[in-house]
Amino acid sequence: MSIRSTDHTTITIERHFKAPLPKVFNAWATPEQKQQWFACHGDWKSLEFQLDFRAGGSESSRVASTEGVIHAYQARYIDVVQNERFIYAFDMMLDDVRISVSLATVSFALEPSGTKMTFVEQVVFLDGYSDNGSRLMGTEIGFDNLKLYVEGNDSRPN
Repeated sequence: MSIRSTDHTTITIERHFKAPLPKVFNAWATPEQKQQWFACHGDWKSLEFQLDFRAGGSESSRVASTEGVIHAYQARYIDVVQNERFIYAFDMMLDDVRISVSLATVSFALEPSGTKMTFVEQVVFLDGYSDNGSRLMGTEIGFDNLKLYVEGNDSRPN
């Protein structure tokens, strides 16, 4: 029998984009756009991606690392207010092992130079999974890609 445990943490990331708020929001909401920036590892192979961005909608992504480990992400959108915020719950798995469950809120505000985005993730790492900061690092890489995407020419930054 394996030992069960929970390790709670909160990740908060604030980003400023020199891009119109609707462009930043839509980069999250439109499947073709989100696929352009969402991955934090450009050399991993995408196996599946779907996005139904609305309250009650879902998102799923499965990718294989260069070592062959399957990283799976399943989300459910709870609240979506166009160009203001969205809230979603998601879990992450490595192969068939659930490593975390999270609640995330993404908020947007107009700024004189563009858009401010605030991301807050309340995460529970499960059953001894030792994150060692990789969730924060991967999320920041994804947001670096988002910045390149919304401030650039709409091509994949990786």
